Amino acid sequence: MGKDSLPVINSRIQQIRANLGLSQIKFSSILALSSGYIGGIETGRIPVNDRLIKLICSSFNVSEVWIRHGEGNMFLETLPDDSRFRNLVNTVKGLPPKYQEFLFNVLDMLLKLKDK
Repeated sequence: MGKDSLPVINSRIQQIRANLGLSQIKFSSILALSSGYIGGIETGRIPVNDRLIKLICSSFNVSEVWIRHGEGNMFLETLPDDSRFRNLVNTVKGLPPKYQEFLFNVLDMLLKLKDK
């Protein structure tokens, strides 16, 4: 699959990583994901979900509007002033993978309920 035929959001995630100057390994490590998963995202084999978008936005100060719609700046002008959220993200990153996966599954369920 060529770069031009990638789903737009997948391509934007690849642009974020490139703009930050991070390898797939470093980018995935910061997100507590496997580099294979990020590779799958960037090649378009794996679809992007809301949880990943939120994680990228909170981890790298990226504009959710830019990821979803390509509008505005890639990065937010100022860091969010929500230290509780940043502490939560750091806490989750420090958990063993099976606990992280459990929390991600709960988040996925909450997002589905919110959309109903």
